[in-house]
Amino acid sequence: MNQQNSSLMLVDGMALLFRAFYATAVSGQYMINSKGIPTNGIHGFIKHMFTAVSRFKPTHLAVCWDMGSKTFRTELYPDYKGNRGEPPVELIPQFDLAKEVVESFNIPNIGLEGFEADDCIGTIAKKMKEHVHVFILTGDQDILQLLDERISVIMLKKGFGNYQVHTPQSFYEEKGIFPSQLIDLKALMGDASDNYPGVRGIGEKTALKLLQQFEHIDGIISNLNKLTNSQKTKIEQDRDMLHLYRRLAEIKCDVPVSCSLEESLLIIEKEKAMKKLMDLELRSINRLLPMEEKYIS
Repeated sequence: MNQQNSSLMLVDGMALLFRAFYATAVSGQYMINSKGIPTNGIHGFIKHMFTAVSRFKPTHLAVCWDMGSKTFRTELYPDYKGNRGEPPVELIPQFDLAKEVVESFNIPNIGLEGFEADDCIGTIAKKMKEHVHVFILTGDQDILQLLDERISVIMLKKGFGNYQVHTPQSFYEEKGIFPSQLIDLKALMGDASDNYPGVRGIGEKTALKLLQQFEHIDGIISNLNKLTNSQKTKIEQDRDMLHLYRRLAEIKCDVPVSCSLEESLLIIEKEKAMKKLMDLELRSINRLLPMEEKYIS
C-alpha cells in the first residue's frame, strides 16, 4: 500500500461509548434486546465510528480504551477523577460488548492497565506519524496537546457527523499558545472534570497570558518578580503542586503498547461482523457499516 495516501484513525473508545450511551439514556431508550442486555451505547458507538470513517476515509483504524479507574495518575494524586460516580448499570455490560464488536470488525482494541486511553493514543500516534498521517477521533479536549503537522484531532460535536477538525494552526489561532503548552495551561488553571484544582485564583485568561509571556510553568516560576503581586502570591501558594498537576495533565507517549499498519488495516469481514451484530440483535446496524468496497471483504 502506498503510505503517502494512507492514514490512521485512532478512536477514543470510551469517549464515543459514553457519548452514545447518554444521548439516548436521557430518555430511557436503552435498546434492551431479548437477552436483557442494553445495546444503546454500542449502537451509537458504531454509528459514530463509521460515520467518521465515511467522512475522513482512513485506511487504518484502531480503538483505544481505558482499562479501569486506577492508573499511575491516581497513585500520584488519589483524588484524580475522584468526583466521578460509578457508571450506570445499563452501561456496564456494554464496555466488554463494545470491544467484542470492534474485534468482530477486525479492528484492534488497545488498552493497558495503569494507563488511560489517551496515553495509548499518544504513544501510537507519535510512533505511527512517521509512516502515515494520524487522525484522533474523540470528544476530549485534553488530546489537543498531541497536535502536530502529522497528527490532527477530529472533535465530536453534538449529533452525528458534526466535527471540528483541529490542527496546530487552528489551535494557535484559537488559544494563542502552541498545543504542547496545553499541558502547562491545565496545570495552572486545573481541570474540574479530572478533579484537580490548579492554582487557586488563576483562570484561563490569566494562564494563557502568562504562557504567552513565559512559555511554560518553569518560565513563570523563574520570573515571579515580573508578575503582579496578586499573581505572584497565588502561584507561590500552590507552587509545590504545580509540577504534580503538570504530570497529571501530560499524556504519556511512551506506554508499552503498539499497533502496526498491518494490524490496523481496515478490512471488515462482512460475514463475521454481521454474525456478531445479529447476536446482539443490532439488525439495523448493517446500514451503518462502511459500504466502500475497500473496507469490506
